[in-house]
Amino acid sequence: MSLSGRATTRVLIVDDQEMVRDALRAVIDRRDDFHVVGTAADGAQAVALAPELRPDVVVMDVRMPGMTGVEATRRILADWPHPEPPPRVLVLTTFDLDEYVHSALRAGACGFLLKNSPPGQLAHAIRVVADGEAMLAPSVTNRLIAAFTALPAGLVRGTPGPPAGRDPLPDALRTLTGRELQVLVLVARGRSNAQIADDLALTEANVKSRVNRILTRLGLDNRVQAALLAHEAGLLGPR
Repeated sequence: MSLSGRATTRVLIVDDQEMVRDALRAVIDRRDDFHVVGTAADGAQAVALAPELRPDVVVMDVRMPGMTGVEATRRILADWPHPEPPPRVLVLTTFDLDEYVHSALRAGACGFLLKNSPPGQLAHAIRVVADGEAMLAPSVTNRLIAAFTALPAGLVRGTPGPPAGRDPLPDALRTLTGRELQVLVLVARGRSNAQIADDLALTEANVKSRVNRILTRLGLDNRVQAALLAHEAGLLGPR
């Protein structure tokens, strides 16, 4: 427990550049509610260390020699050996790495942050993903959505293309209640659970429960995938 009364978030840093790892460690360990439990110089090392160190959040670079951050994310989440949930993966990216970000999303990453983000934004992103939400930074999310909606339908897990002549709304969305659709739209707009609770006059716990139910019904891993599905289905208006 930190001095602020908040549970300490255990963080694993993964980056192939030693200077970047050291800088990230300095920024993260400076906060009394974070503790860097280890660092990894590549994806393979991250896959080996994560089950041993049991971090809450993995701050993951994507482009590294050998095993990429995308493959490391997939393996960490798919092969997690412990009864508690696997760590949340926060991907560090740059605008010219969109293809890696798309793959990381499909692998189960739940946060995206630019490497040149200020320290305060990094700290905020770690807290957001540690709390079970997605870090939908607008500058990254807008590019993700634009790229994904330009791809053929069905390329994103959970968004199969409709047969010719059928209503384009995915059948899975028809299983959601009207209120759940409202919550999904607000998730797609990047609203946090607390903000959605204010918008819809619900409790934050109720919103969290609804979001979890939405993800389960749609067969999705995280809020980022839900946001992309909402955009793909046209719930936020024309593309």
